Amino acid sequence: MSEKVTKAAGDVKLIVFACEAGMGSSLMGANQLKKMVKKAKLDIEVIHAPVTQVPGHADVIVTHQSLAKQARQNFPEAAIVPFMMFFGDPAVKGLVETLKKGEAVESAL
Repeated sequence: MSEKVTKAAGDVKLIVFACEAGMGSSLMGANQLKKMVKKAKLDIEVIHAPVTQVPGHADVIVTHQSLAKQARQNFPEAAIVPFMMFFGDPAVKGLVETLKKGEAVESAL
């Protein structure tokens, strides 16, 4: 259906942690991701937004797997990183490690 999107690590300036309504555990997940990015000394902004209100200039969208297809449809230029668990999900940790190594982020769908 759609092509995979790849973003070079140096081109990633904005990561959006997208959720359904913008509250609760996803906000905490976004804060966890912010801390991970800061600890990795990456110059990348991390924000939190409902999946319907992601800024158009988002490079990477991290969202629950149930919202990943909606994010892909609404933001075809962004790399989509779906996760299953709000805390400690390997996909989120893997995203930070990939960027820390300077490797490209490839959309998972």
